[in-house]
Amino acid sequence: MNKQQLYKILFNHSLTRFFLFLTLIIIHTSNHKLISQENFTIVIDPGHGGKDPGRANESGVEEKDIVLNISIMLAEMLKNDGNEVILTRDKDIFLSLRKRASIANEADADLFISIHCNAWHKESVYGSETFIYGLHVNDANFQVALKENEVIFLEDNYEENYKGFDPNSPESLIGLTLMQEEYLDQSILLASYIQNNFTNVLKRKNRGVKQAGFWVLHNTYMPSVLIEAGFITNKKEEKYLTSKKGQKEIAKNIFSAILKYKQSIFNKDFEEIVDKEIYYSIQIAAGKKPVKTEPNNFNGLDNVFRIKEKKLYKYYYKKSSNINELLEELKFVKSKGFKSAFIVKFVDNKAVKN
Repeated sequence: MNKQQLYKILFNHSLTRFFLFLTLIIIHTSNHKLISQENFTIVIDPGHGGKDPGRANESGVEEKDIVLNISIMLAEMLKNDGNEVILTRDKDIFLSLRKRASIANEADADLFISIHCNAWHKESVYGSETFIYGLHVNDANFQVALKENEVIFLEDNYEENYKGFDPNSPESLIGLTLMQEEYLDQSILLASYIQNNFTNVLKRKNRGVKQAGFWVLHNTYMPSVLIEAGFITNKKEEKYLTSKKGQKEIAKNIFSAILKYKQSIFNKDFEEIVDKEIYYSIQIAAGKKPVKTEPNNFNGLDNVFRIKEKKLYKYYYKKSSNINELLEELKFVKSKGFKSAFIVKFVDNKAVKN
């Protein structure tokens, strides 16, 4: 059984309890062998490169150089810890998104980590955020994905390679088959560890774990995250991102998050992960005052339920363990006048922050 098949077994909630129990016993008794004797392969993807400089600022600092430095440092740390590490690029060259994903898939990697820097038209914006693949739930998330996906237009034969996919279209992203859905739990776990380190250790502003439609994440067949380490358009953060000290600290804390992720997957924490109840719903509205969840209050929609989160009442339509089942429902809900509706993941009846 290869590593990819193992992940599928571990996170397939449709398995019988007996088979899940048997699988957990096997992992528990052999997890040391899995970590120490079987190579744990990690693909590190420094964003952009070559004719694609990535984000830039007024002082001429280019994203592609910063993320390459961080990635090389991270790769060295991981190799010294006994991991098999592949860099999609180790110098200033251009790579297509398709090639980046292909490198990870052909290596049968256990993790794919793409490293980037952010930029915004307002200098005051700062902080780090880590993305997993998913339906972007707001315009800000979509705009970040849009900028990263636009590299497609720099590729030769992009019309042939990405037939039917328009980086400028939200519909293209929603219409993609959710291949990454299979690895969503692991991706969220790793992204959370990364953001926790950035916030608690490095004291960086936490912009959260978010979902957006990055092409490169969608087309990798393993747990995958895309890190936006900070904003090069913020002068204070630019100084940190371009410094050797800052780059080393960022690499070190991503490295630490990966180690914690491995321990969680292969040791006792894993049992807690698979036992969580997971489902999806469509958020249709929110307000400070409670409203009865009757069809006449929601343009004829039934199966509406309400959850109070802090001072807000949030209203959701239907529940499903399969996100694909809700995609058609989302179109229906929007046709009923809820244009801003979006899909939310729940873990143990708590909404996962996007």
